[in-house]
Order: sequence, then structure tokens, then C-alpha cells
Amino acid sequence: MTRRARSPFSRRRRAAAGMAAGLAAVLGACVLASCSVADGAPADAGSERPAGSQPPAGSADVLLPTAGMEFDYQIGGGYTPPEGVRAVSRDREDDPAPGLYNVCYVNAFQTQPGALSWWQDTHPGLLLRDDDGEPIIDEGWDEVLLDTSTAARRTELAEIVGDWIDGCAESGFQAVEPDNLDSFERSKGRLTQEHNAAFAETLAARAHGDGLAIGQKNTTDLLGRHAEIGFDFAVTEECAQFDECDAYADAYEDRVFAVEYEGEGDVSFEESCSTWGARISLVLRDLDVRPAGEKGYVHRTC
Repeated sequence: MTRRARSPFSRRRRAAAGMAAGLAAVLGACVLASCSVADGAPADAGSERPAGSQPPAGSADVLLPTAGMEFDYQIGGGYTPPEGVRAVSRDREDDPAPGLYNVCYVNAFQTQPGALSWWQDTHPGLLLRDDDGEPIIDEGWDEVLLDTSTAARRTELAEIVGDWIDGCAESGFQAVEPDNLDSFERSKGRLTQEHNAAFAETLAARAHGDGLAIGQKNTTDLLGRHAEIGFDFAVTEECAQFDECDAYADAYEDRVFAVEYEGEGDVSFEESCSTWGARISLVLRDLDVRPAGEKGYVHRTC
């Protein structure tokens, strides 16, 4: 679920020639400096390397988050991270936090609130519709579902969302979290797990091609296929409330950023920390994930 309306417009995609030249320059520098993409830092020896861990053997050359690293969920607007925080998630239009592990939030399976007119004007065929031709809406967040039901539509969507993922890499993020992977649950039977898994696999390949790790956002139904899809870690909402933290922790070797919300559910944050705080990264936020300084802002860690 998304928390804040953002511009629907994608960042400008890199030109193929520019990408090739940049890659050649990086590879050349790495040969001279004996570095690798998995180091998680640019070839410039003076740059600060964000916190993270090496990927397991055979995985993409990306920087993975370290299990249990202190985390802040800032998709409602970036702000100076609290002391001790080593990883943040921010909207794709925000800047990453210097020196930290940065996850780029992308609403990949639904429209952002306020962006519907852009989709209707430019890509009306990519909006999921009911029998009457009306867009199918996630009423909880006033977002229209995107149509992943055919290979052709997934390819067209991948051009748009792929541009956003490219922009995350260009901005300096280390990872991406594509939101609303579970949109099939709200599709009135028009989408399936297979449709969204296929689209997620395409996005994972795009992210890895950009040197980004990619996180599974919620959706325990697809945990058994996380390796096949290409997910590297998880970002969960209220896994303690739904008794799902163990499933994510086991699947991702504790590389889990778990967000709980103030006043939601029956499991207290103290209980969540007591049970899971030693394994995964837990943070308590206000439901609207407000920036620090705004009324109603909540941030606690274990």
C-alpha cells in the first residue's frame, strides 16, 4: 500500500550510448582498482560505502542489506535519519540518505493517488477495468490497479516502471521496493498470482541490471517463489500483527525490513521487538509515515 501521492512522471531514461560508455568507464576503473559491483560503492575510492552485506554466491552482483540493521521508513517524505539508523526507504523522487543503505519506493502495480488522469491520458489500456469498462480501484488508498494480465501489457508497463527503477539507480539508491505486489487480491478476479509474479520477475531483472537489490513487498503467497522471481530481501507491513515475520525471516535469512504502525492491531511493538527484534529490522511508524517534525510523527525501533 502506498502512503503518499507523488508525481506519475518517470525520470528520463538513460540513452543506450550513455549507458554503454558509463559501463565501460566503470569496468575500466574496476580493472585498475580491483573492485567489483558487489562492493556496493562506485569506483571512486573517496566515496563512502553504504552499510550492507555481500550477496550469496550465484546471486546478482548487488549490495544486500545486513540482517538486523536499524531501519527507518520514510516514504512519506525524507528527513534526517534518527541516530543509529543505517537503512532507509524513501520515495523514488526523494534523494537517498548519504552513507546509508537506501531503498527506493516505487508503486509498481497500482497508480499513485492523483496520478490517474496521467495514466488515462497516456496509457488508458494499462488500467485494469471491470466488465463495464470502469477502472478497478483499491478503495483503501484510492489507487487504480495496473493491468498485468497479459505479456503485452506487462511489457508496456515494464517500460514505464523500468524507467523509474533506472532513476533509482541514477539517484544513488542501493535497492528498490516495488509496492502492491498483492494487487491480484483486490482485482475482482481479473489478476492472478501468476500475472504479478511474471511482472515482478521482469522488474527484478531490470533492477539487477541496474545494480540494485530488489525487495519483496508483503505478499506471503509468493514467498515460495521469491528465488525464482529474483527477490533479495523483504519489506513487510505489520508482519507481527499477521504472524508472518517468521515466514519472511526464514525465506530471506533475516534480511527483512518490517514496518509496524502505531495503533494498528493487537500485538504491541514491545511484543514484536521481544519476539523478532534480535533477528529482523523492526520500526514503528505512524500510519501516514509523516516526516519528522510534523504533527503525529511516530518513530521507534527496538
